[in-house]
Amino acid sequence: MYMVYWTEFDDDHAIAHGRSFGSGDMSMALKFMEELRTRQRAGEHICFVAMASENPDSVGPPGVADPSPDYNWKKRRR
Repeated sequence: MYMVYWTEFDDDHAIAHGRSFGSGDMSMALKFMEELRTRQRAGEHICFVAMASENPDSVGPPGVADPSPDYNWKKRRR
């Protein structure tokens, strides 16, 4: 899954926006970001265009964490 975030200004008030895209729609998310940047270059008050992703098939929890107590990996040395 992908999320595109951007901020628009209306009368000096920042309005945050977000739009989601499916896991197979990265190219559509990038195209949408380019549309936002084109509007920004044309003079519209748009800033902070960013994309974040999350893999729904991840094998572990997101972020950094200590290994579980039953994790027992050892490096083999010769």
